[in-house]
Amino acid sequence: MIPSSSKAQLSQQFPGNTEGFTLLPSGTSTSGTIATHRLVSTHTSLALAGIIGGISLGILAVWLLVVRTRKLKGNAASAGTSESSPLLVQYQAPLNLQTYTAKLENDILLCSTCAKLDFYRILLYGIHELEPIPLGSLSSIFEKSYQCSFCRLISVYVRRTRIMEDFPHIDLSEIECGVHTTLCGALRRGPHPPLRYGRRLYITGNGLWQTHPAFRAVGPLLIHLMQEDASKFGRPVDLHGRRVKNTVDVGLVKKWIKLCEENHGDKCRNVWRMDRNLPEFVRVVDVVSMAVISAPSHRFRHVALSYVWGGNGAEYWTTKDNIAKRSIPGGLNAANLPDTITDSISFVRQLGERYIWIDALCIIQDDLQDKISQLHAMDSVYGLSYFTLIAAGGKTARDPLPGCRPRTRTPQIHIEVVQGLHLFVTPPTHEKALGMSTWITRCWTYQESALSCRRIYFTEQEVYFECRCQVFCENIVAESKADFCSSFLRHSREEYFPFSTDSFWSYKYAVERCTRRNLTVESDIVDALTGVTNSLVVAFGLGDPARAFQYGMMLTELHQALLWQHDPLTPRTRRSLAEGSNSSWPSWAWATWCGAVIYMSRSVYRQTRVTGYSSEVSVDETLVDAWYIVDHGGGIVPLNVQKVSRVYWIEEEQPPYSSPGRTLDPTAMPLDTHRPLKPGTLIFCTTSSHFAITRRGGESNEESSPADHYGLFNILSATSSPTWVGTVILPLNPAPPSSIEFIVLSRCDGAHGFYDEESIKPYRGCLLHVMAVSENEGLMERVGLGIIHIVAWVASTPEEKVVFLR
Repeated sequence: MIPSSSKAQLSQQFPGNTEGFTLLPSGTSTSGTIATHRLVSTHTSLALAGIIGGISLGILAVWLLVVRTRKLKGNAASAGTSESSPLLVQYQAPLNLQTYTAKLENDILLCSTCAKLDFYRILLYGIHELEPIPLGSLSSIFEKSYQCSFCRLISVYVRRTRIMEDFPHIDLSEIECGVHTTLCGALRRGPHPPLRYGRRLYITGNGLWQTHPAFRAVGPLLIHLMQEDASKFGRPVDLHGRRVKNTVDVGLVKKWIKLCEENHGDKCRNVWRMDRNLPEFVRVVDVVSMAVISAPSHRFRHVALSYVWGGNGAEYWTTKDNIAKRSIPGGLNAANLPDTITDSISFVRQLGERYIWIDALCIIQDDLQDKISQLHAMDSVYGLSYFTLIAAGGKTARDPLPGCRPRTRTPQIHIEVVQGLHLFVTPPTHEKALGMSTWITRCWTYQESALSCRRIYFTEQEVYFECRCQVFCENIVAESKADFCSSFLRHSREEYFPFSTDSFWSYKYAVERCTRRNLTVESDIVDALTGVTNSLVVAFGLGDPARAFQYGMMLTELHQALLWQHDPLTPRTRRSLAEGSNSSWPSWAWATWCGAVIYMSRSVYRQTRVTGYSSEVSVDETLVDAWYIVDHGGGIVPLNVQKVSRVYWIEEEQPPYSSPGRTLDPTAMPLDTHRPLKPGTLIFCTTSSHFAITRRGGESNEESSPADHYGLFNILSATSSPTWVGTVILPLNPAPPSSIEFIVLSRCDGAHGFYDEESIKPYRGCLLHVMAVSENEGLMERVGLGIIHIVAWVASTPEEKVVFLR
């Protein structure tokens, strides 16, 4: 018998009289006068009755299906959809009342809106992003989440963003939601039949997911199908959901590492260091003997750890007093170590590895010389690591690695059964999960991640694996031998180093990312990037690291390295240097100043407000012939700066710009013998001139923001009728003077929007990169950076000058 509750549902779903029939075993009839009022006593009559009853039941089933389909079409038409819309609930198998009863029970768990959707057909055939199916307002979805399993999935995501707590002013009733599908991609090389690709449900919300910071931090709302339902669509389990356990599946992590090692070849190796070992002065932790030892002289594998200290750790640091004890077997007592470190040691041991590098244990923390030598080996420590463990799930070293031990994490995968399908809201991608971590805000962790070929991230939600070819995680079945696939997971954070085959582009990329992060000790900024700069030296053959980089600046590409700009939202404040430092850092080095650094193309000078967008800097001709620097011993040494020269525009230039022809004599350079030049002073010969400036848009620039610390200023010619001839970016506090001195650095190509084109003719290469400077007793300091038209520069009658730039 069909339960009475299901009969009631059936009456609502199918118009007409549903009373008077009862489901009996096959071959038995309940039809009116035949089954109830006539006694059949012969086998022939019984067979005939069975046939008639079966036919009657079949006709009834077909009739019910037709009525149901017509009703759904009418509903869909009233909702503005076509008859072929996936809104139509069309069951793929022949009608079976027992199956249909289960279907009705599933629909009871859905609201009236979601019950109209056929999730099987939606996930099988897809819905185009330009034609999403409306789901109603976000507030109504919240109200129905207690009774509707699909609405509940959406509300789980929204609550994860904490948008209602952090932004209570947002009116959820004004956010209209919809659903379409997006492909999951494929792990195997194609082509694949269209229906073989898995699909995800993508929930839209008036663009709110893309624009609001709370949603943008968590990522888009995507709903996945679990792997147990893949066979219902005739698809493999590839890129379907996988249940996450309370503890990490060590066997799965081993599989990720093995897949990379055996299938990705040189793509996932530090190619230019394959023949190198860790220097013997570097120490590692032997997790078997529990001792801090010198790196073995033979070829061996080691793991590196990247984590957040989160405060002083004197009670567990390696020091001069305990290094001898810790160097003998059993001398490293795990009971005295914080959870992040003990869990890392345990996890490495479970993976079958023996050595791990941990800074707090492997560097003698109260020995300055040991610190310096170890920190200058970071390119080897992380670049040669078999893989790097990244503890991104905690805020301090005392937090555990989530999932390494029982009760250290609670899986956040929320699964709902919708029309017989197991659906779940995906946790954030590894990029989004890391973006919400404390770990990614720390400056030191940039190079630790960037230099590592393989990374295993422990986040609050799950563990992720990333190499140069693939990204794996616990909650999605994505394991593949291929070194390339179209998986939606395969969007790495692009922090591998070098980022480009161009040495300066790789340097620029690293500087911009590193300076966005925080430092406990501001003067650590150069040390925190030393691993990256050392790697650049090795990768591009730049020679001696001490000659190629100073104060964080790439001296071999100095003509480009000097073109950095401050982030417009960062005050112009010098970094505090370590106690005992006997010299300040030079103004021309970005490391001297607090806050983020941005390299911008000349297009920034077209704007009315300085923006923080990075772009490629352009130098078409170097105009300084020789550069010198004062070293830490007070000597003046030449720099090996690469030169650039493109002369295709010179014929158009009247009058042409020419670099000073003076040959500098290093022995005659100091200003006087009683005041020696400070280390870091740049010495070069160029031309200098003064120009008037005015704030673009006036002092009350309506497009500026109170948070801006830098502004755009027009450079004006010195003629009787001042003309706009260039643009410079200067700090707003204190307000710059009305006239300022500029010095020439290099030439770049000209375009529109940089000067008054009615007064000055544009041509190829007509702009000069100039530095705004202030001068005191013959020493100059950097104030800002800009561009100016060559014709205006030559007309200003500039003077040749030997510049001493501090």
